[in-house]
Amino acid sequence: MLLQIALRQKASALTALVTATAIALTPFSAARAQAKGPPVLRDTETEQLLREYTRPILRVAGLEKQNIQMVIINDGSFNAFVADGRRIFVNWGAILQSETPNQIIGVLAHETGHLAGGHLSKLREQLATAQTQMIIAMLLGAGAIAAGSTRSSSAGNNGLANAGAAAIAAPQEMIRRTLLSYQRQQEENADRAGVKFLTATQQSPKGMYETFKRFTSESLFASRGADPYLQSHPMPAERVAALQEFAGSSPYWNKKDDPALQLRHDMVRAKISAFMERPETVYRRYPQTNDSLPARYARAISTYLHGDLRSALSQIDALIQVQPNNPYFYEVRGQALLESGKPAEAVAPLRKAAALSNNAPLIEMLLGQALVGTDNKAYTDEAVRILRAAVAREPEAALGYTQLAMAYGRKGDYAEADLASAQAAYLRGDNKTARELATRAKTRFAVGTPGWVKADDIVAAKPPRN
Repeated sequence: MLLQIALRQKASALTALVTATAIALTPFSAARAQAKGPPVLRDTETEQLLREYTRPILRVAGLEKQNIQMVIINDGSFNAFVADGRRIFVNWGAILQSETPNQIIGVLAHETGHLAGGHLSKLREQLATAQTQMIIAMLLGAGAIAAGSTRSSSAGNNGLANAGAAAIAAPQEMIRRTLLSYQRQQEENADRAGVKFLTATQQSPKGMYETFKRFTSESLFASRGADPYLQSHPMPAERVAALQEFAGSSPYWNKKDDPALQLRHDMVRAKISAFMERPETVYRRYPQTNDSLPARYARAISTYLHGDLRSALSQIDALIQVQPNNPYFYEVRGQALLESGKPAEAVAPLRKAAALSNNAPLIEMLLGQALVGTDNKAYTDEAVRILRAAVAREPEAALGYTQLAMAYGRKGDYAEADLASAQAAYLRGDNKTARELATRAKTRFAVGTPGWVKADDIVAAKPPRN
């Protein structure tokens, strides 16, 4: 029994090692307030830009119909990774630190290379093989330890026991090196695939090269003296040299980003800075002497976030005069009013934002929240309609169901209110509350109706995967 437990512990440790290295293959205000749950940020403007960046790459990679999602992680470091076959995760720090669209597009092309190559599923196969090899080696080593222990008790000889310990340690080290070597090869393959996708979409691989070159400069000291065979990624200098060789031959190497796209990229970076960084940092990045649109955007958001609503609204209105059809300026205006306790005043700009953004679900949820927050019963039916449409298109957003529950409560429709509250709790990971609310909802719905079936599904469901 002790041997079986030890084997399971060793296998678990190896699983943790490989999982960690696999990950290394590598509206904001609501998210800022989250202290629990996965560190995911949501913002329509940023997500839309990332989708536009990846769409042509996914198309040439043959993944256009796979519904690959872009997920923004609440982390200021530069990183992007894939942890499953359906999502690309990007730290907000990666977007903020990418000075050009091409730099972040290059990183996304690399991660698409992992998806197109099926690297995660292949890594799991390697892990399964490695665990089998490890278990066999440990069984053989444990047998030698037991034999050595028996003989040493009678003859004072522990040679076999030492040999058994070596028999356990040596194969584990060999297996670990084999797995890491496999991952380094995956990284190189992803680099090459990324360049291939960028060339096929007539985009420059220079941004990918610039990004990895910067990483090389930052990590040269840290990697000095490191064993190259104990790294999950190629050694920095070797990687950049190889990347320069096959990326530098691209006919699009010197192609520049479209100025309009560069402006959108800079606007998103300004927005991220304003929401995620301290105000003094924001003003160092975007001082008053900088009169560019991104700088004004950052300062307007930072101003509202730190309590000066009147000045913020004046700055936002000035932005709207420059770009009267920009939905995200109206979104920020409505969000500022809503978070300042003025939901009735937030309705008009959020209506405009929703219309200009083709009814983006996250913006519709803000609009629904404003309509509910007015306490005006004349808005209740509209709030229900808008929120139902929003959660139908964005079914994993707990905020939408929370506001929908409140809207149904205002109508006196307590069955639907309980069901929406149960769905919100389920998405937050509060399975106990979700089951309790869904159980109560079942008593309010007629048996077999759609509402009853949805509530029954929640009662029987397992917690959602993040």
